[in-house]
Amino acid sequence: MTRIGVISDTHSMVRPEALIALAGVDHIIHAGDIGSPSVIDELRRIAPVTAIRGNVDIGEWARQYPETELLQLDRILVYVIHNLDNLALDPLAAGFAAVIHGHSHIPLE
Repeated sequence: MTRIGVISDTHSMVRPEALIALAGVDHIIHAGDIGSPSVIDELRRIAPVTAIRGNVDIGEWARQYPETELLQLDRILVYVIHNLDNLALDPLAAGFAAVIHGHSHIPLE
């Protein structure tokens, strides 16, 4: 089984607590508001990273990141979007096992 770490809204800083929580994961998903490319560099020292662009991710460096991403992890489909209010489809009808989002700064289960 693949262990996935999820992070979002780092705003140019990866807190030490986040690095501890992500230790040992097989893949990291960053759900936007990266802030600077150094964040992704730091996360890649832990595991491969899939990242999307959030509303604060502007400038030339951020253009390499899409606004959304559809990932197949093991046998499940995961959709990644920064702002859940911009989700323009039915995740269940699309066959997604999960939708990962950031932007709210409110942890949800």
